[in-house]
Amino acid sequence: MEELQIHSLIYDLALILTLGAAATIIFKLLKQPVVLGYIVAGFIASPHFAFLPSVGNEANIEFWAQIGIIVLLFSLGLEFSFKKLINAGGTAIATALIIVLGMMGTGFVIGKTMGFTSVNSIFMGAMLSMSSTTIILKALTDLNMRHRKFVPGVFAVLIVEDLFAVVMMVILSSIAINETVAGGEMLKSILKLSFFLIIWFVVGVFLIPTIFKKFRRVISDEMMLVIAMGLCFFMAIFSVESGFSMALGAFVMGSILAGTSEAERIEQIINPVKDLFGAIFFISVGMMVNPTIIVEHAGTITLLSIVVIVGMIVFGTTGMLATGQPLKIAMESGFSLTQIGEFSFIIATLGTTLGVLDKSVYPIIVTVSVITTFTTPFFIKSAIPCYKFVESHLPKRLSIILEGYTKSASADVKQSQRNIWTGIIKRHATRLVLFSAVIIASIFLLRRYLIPLVMPLLSKVMSPSLAKLLSLTGALIVLSPFFYAIITPKLKKKERILLHSVNGMVIVPRVVMMVVGGVLSMSFITSLFYGFYSSLTSVVVAILYIVALLLLLAPMARKQLESIEKKFISNVNEREYRRTGKENNLVSDMHLAYMRVGHECPFVGERLKNADLRRKYGINVVDIQRNSVRYPIPTGDMRIFPGDQIGVIGTDEQIQALLPLLESSKATAANETTEVLFTHFELTDSSPLVGKRLGDTSLREDYKSMIVALDRGEEDFIDITPEIVFQAGDEIWIVGDKTLMKKLK
Repeated sequence: MEELQIHSLIYDLALILTLGAAATIIFKLLKQPVVLGYIVAGFIASPHFAFLPSVGNEANIEFWAQIGIIVLLFSLGLEFSFKKLINAGGTAIATALIIVLGMMGTGFVIGKTMGFTSVNSIFMGAMLSMSSTTIILKALTDLNMRHRKFVPGVFAVLIVEDLFAVVMMVILSSIAINETVAGGEMLKSILKLSFFLIIWFVVGVFLIPTIFKKFRRVISDEMMLVIAMGLCFFMAIFSVESGFSMALGAFVMGSILAGTSEAERIEQIINPVKDLFGAIFFISVGMMVNPTIIVEHAGTITLLSIVVIVGMIVFGTTGMLATGQPLKIAMESGFSLTQIGEFSFIIATLGTTLGVLDKSVYPIIVTVSVITTFTTPFFIKSAIPCYKFVESHLPKRLSIILEGYTKSASADVKQSQRNIWTGIIKRHATRLVLFSAVIIASIFLLRRYLIPLVMPLLSKVMSPSLAKLLSLTGALIVLSPFFYAIITPKLKKKERILLHSVNGMVIVPRVVMMVVGGVLSMSFITSLFYGFYSSLTSVVVAILYIVALLLLLAPMARKQLESIEKKFISNVNEREYRRTGKENNLVSDMHLAYMRVGHECPFVGERLKNADLRRKYGINVVDIQRNSVRYPIPTGDMRIFPGDQIGVIGTDEQIQALLPLLESSKATAANETTEVLFTHFELTDSSPLVGKRLGDTSLREDYKSMIVALDRGEEDFIDITPEIVFQAGDEIWIVGDKTLMKKLK
């Protein structure tokens, strides 16, 4: 029986991948996004298409598809660190809230109009409000639009929507069971989600970059793939055990790894895995297309598809405009969100499992998802033409109002950042939330595992009462830096001086913050001692401990806290610090930085001795890594190629001056539809280059290409100068537009 199941699994996988390969080749030749080819392949592989063999067991495909969702969300997290999410948080939350509330309201009205019950209509609205992260990610990748300015904002909105979806499922479960919204359950869900996100983030940032730093030199690509995927699936399972989705856990782990210096390497290594399982996911979506249901509910499906497309454009654009984004960015964002996907399926499954969702709703939603998945790439591409049309027909007065609102929104943000107390309170609130989460998790672990383990051991050498007291005292000492952090607000020296000069005092606001932190600390300490001692004793101990902490233990706690915060900030910014050399001092103001060479770097193809980086920029190249091969202390004859990671030593000013030149890749950013290739070939007699000087060829302008090296047989390479005359038989190393380079050959 087991052998038969394995045969069935391999048969189904072979069928869908073969059909997927054929369909994507056809769609690529037709210059259409390959995600559409996957959906067509899924339909062909389903039992609804009778002209070819069908998948034997759809549960097999569902298994692989779930892995596809996990890997896709993990990959998305690698490109969207927590730092970016926090920076785009206000805009993302406001936009996502407008979209979700707007679409839920619209879906509810549509459901009631179609004769559904109130519960079914609420579920309908929820399903229509969730754009698909995986579909948008794939569509933007296929369209080579991942570097567009609007994309980070769209990704932030999608992640916030996913977080909203977790809370929404709790609310929907409450509505289905109790036929009312349980406010307590909703608040509990939000607090639980926030708590676990903070703990995952803090623990991950402390542990993972530290491990990578220690073992970087011994971790091969094979080991890195195993480590990355192991962390991804571990967090996915841990997320489920915590009451959340696998997709959320995978995204969180990707976001943690995105802050490490190995992010680009991990992203490159897992790309084949992501492409494989991502393809299976989209094929599984195509398998849900049922022509019978489409015909039977054609009117409903058409109406809901229009509602999703128009509603997402309207509410997405409105949300972006409301948060101060320019009209172009707002419309590009709104046009990218025109579909529903995996979370809609999850919500539909929830309603079906609870027995409150009409059986006809699920297949309708699946078909709407497939239709809107098909149309997504076309609407993404049509955003700019629609923007130009709107801009040209927009009344001048309204255009001025929108422009003025955008500028004023930005100005308001800058003004709030200038307010010193706003910055101090914001910083202290962040510390309060982060360290409170750490204290809560620590108290849980101490009471549940560590104290019950330590007390019996101590009781063997001392009285049980003394063992209990020592255990709890040790716990307080361990937690001292965290209690000190939430009690004492941190003021920088410049802030303190400026506040004294403006207000003459900084006491009152600090006292208020300290009182809030003190009360919070008392509640934590009381919860730690409660059960071991009476309530009154626990409160008295809490008060005495806080007094002792501020008067006696403050120097020790402050020193430990500074060490913890320094390591935390260093790990959060490790990727940027490694790139710029900050916090990596060698001697005096000299830093070691690692930069990646871009395609537009002016030194590409040159020998190090000819680039003369030491004389021009004052830096020394001490290391070059090309793919997985490292060249320590490279010789002057070694050449620089795109993608090389170069280790340099210099001052802050010297490194900052070199960074934009070395990492320059304007060619790929300017023309995002161009497929850039780094290759070499031999010039034939008919090549338009033969007989011409390099300075007269206009390679950049006419062919979107750049020659980086030339081999004429006399020596390994000839130095590239504008005076070189090309000859038939020259072998050139070139980077640029794949299509246009063929003409040069």
